[in-house]
Amino acid sequence: MSHPPTSPHLEFEGTTPYEDYVKAEVLTNLQEMLSDDPGEMVFLVTTQVMELWFTVIVHEWETAARALREDDLSVALAALKRSTYELEALNASWEPLAHMTPAQFNAFRAALGEASGFQSATYRRLEFLLGEKTPAMLVPYRGAPAVHARLEKALHEPSLYDEVLRWLARRGHAIPEAVRDRDVSVRYAGEQAVEDVWSRVYAGDQNSDECRLGEALTEVAELVWRWRNDHLVATRRAMGAKIGSGGSAGVAWLEKRATKHVFPELWTARSQV
Repeated sequence: MSHPPTSPHLEFEGTTPYEDYVKAEVLTNLQEMLSDDPGEMVFLVTTQVMELWFTVIVHEWETAARALREDDLSVALAALKRSTYELEALNASWEPLAHMTPAQFNAFRAALGEASGFQSATYRRLEFLLGEKTPAMLVPYRGAPAVHARLEKALHEPSLYDEVLRWLARRGHAIPEAVRDRDVSVRYAGEQAVEDVWSRVYAGDQNSDECRLGEALTEVAELVWRWRNDHLVATRRAMGAKIGSGGSAGVAWLEKRATKHVFPELWTARSQV
């Protein structure tokens, strides 16, 4: 027996359920251009889209860190996998900006004033989760007590990689006590004993939980590296070696960042296998 075709509901007492859930009206009315240049709109929207991706990725890595703390590897791996798709989408966000000429960028750059992506609080949380920590990074947020408090809390919490190393220790791997109990508010620089652990993991069963986790983290680290390089190239193309927004070193600072890998022993261990 055939059923008559259905049609979508078109009448609602108030706003549409889609609007109630997505808040599209809010999102699409957050763009306040400060110049008359039409190129400013794509810069502003792209930056806002990046902020949304930062929010999702922070959520995934916090989920993964919590799951590892609870020895729930499947949940951790699922969150890390989702974050790789999200990082790919984040990295693709550079495309609308990556082809700006210096003249096109300069047409609205003055509207930014002292604003810089370096000041993004959500991106700072993302970096903290990667282990890129230093207390000095809290200084820009002193004038915003609620934001400062959230970031200070994140500064003193274990990073994603800290939780990975503690998980490895609970699995019987020789992670030194000094690493397990280190001050997590400072940047992790790497440890030979941890490299040795990863070397043994990668020389062993390729289907082990440890190897699967290592590869998931390596995928994340590679996409973070690509994000930093894409940022560098887009900035170099738009403004060359000039001082960056907000007084940052611009390209010089980005070049330094682009040479660094997160989760360091996952990279150095490969030379030992």
